[in-house]
Amino acid sequence: MNTNGQVHDPYRLVVVSGGTSNPSSTRMLADRTAARVGALAARRGAAVTVSVIDLRELATEITTALVSQLMGPKMTAAVEKLAAADGLVVAAPVYKAAPSGLLTSFFHVLDNDLLIAKPVILAATAGTARHALVVDEQMRALFAYLRTMTVPTSLFAASEDWNDTDLNKRIDRAALELVLLMQSEFAHQVKNESWDSYQHTFGSAGGTETGVDLDTDLMRLAAGGGK
Repeated sequence: MNTNGQVHDPYRLVVVSGGTSNPSSTRMLADRTAARVGALAARRGAAVTVSVIDLRELATEITTALVSQLMGPKMTAAVEKLAAADGLVVAAPVYKAAPSGLLTSFFHVLDNDLLIAKPVILAATAGTARHALVVDEQMRALFAYLRTMTVPTSLFAASEDWNDTDLNKRIDRAALELVLLMQSEFAHQVKNESWDSYQHTFGSAGGTETGVDLDTDLMRLAAGGGK
């Protein structure tokens, strides 16, 4: 049910996991968070469907997209999931004081318009608590550039955190923030009422943005023509 008291279709939650091992602590944190989103949404009379983008299965296609801008079938399917998503949980392992290159490369090859205003929970895992600020110092900056609506609470789990009740409290808090943002319909209202106020490139937003004025001096110059 949304803020207007109307029954809403199930919210589509997409989990993006950058974990490379199997089993993966990164995937475990993402799955635990997604489960709490579903449980807290249910308490508020809403349903959530969850789909997962496991980046280790896309590694070859991510590399191809980086060097050639060509999207393989798994990447295309991932873009379609993200375009349709009402909310995201994005989790990365931390390597050498930074989120994994696999995860950042995936988001680097996406259209800048694809995730505008979508609510996102950011999460990371590491072997030591010394990497706890990676989420807020590095991942949050990337998602600010992509113009997403990141929830206030970030998640981080070091090896010693898994049995700590504080981690569960933070997961609950982040999950509720995401549910509230999804139920507010903020991203849909932005797309319906304010989309044209953002700077777009032709064919962005997963290839759906076609409202760019091509008959300008700058666009003619970019296409190889003169003024």
